[in-house]
Amino acid sequence: MSSPLTHGLPTVDAPTPAPLVLPGAVGRAEADRLCAHVRAQLLATGADVVVCDAAALAAPGLAAVDLLARLELAARRAGGRIRVRNPAPQLRELLQLVGLGLEMERHPEQREEPRRVQEAVEPGDPAP
Repeated sequence: MSSPLTHGLPTVDAPTPAPLVLPGAVGRAEADRLCAHVRAQLLATGADVVVCDAAALAAPGLAAVDLLARLELAARRAGGRIRVRNPAPQLRELLQLVGLGLEMERHPEQREEPRRVQEAVEPGDPAP
């Protein structure tokens, strides 16, 4: 038994929309526009994740947390979720503190060192 030949490109299950780059400062109207954009991307592409690039968020404070919470809520209402790319360490800690468990991405150079490797400084070693 064999399957019939098909022409064209193979079907991809869920395309990931282009990353949404968040601006440095976001007001209420801009937050509403970004939420509508997230919903539209999820519904138009059939994807289940929208990547939000948070590198430009200048001051990671409660306004940034509020924005990300609103984006996550909008995505959940559309049947998806958001993934935060390039969050500042302060933003990552603040999200953890308030209990907003969002999926995060890091740059490869920001990965943690393997846990099996331990560096020790011996007395008399030159300073780096």
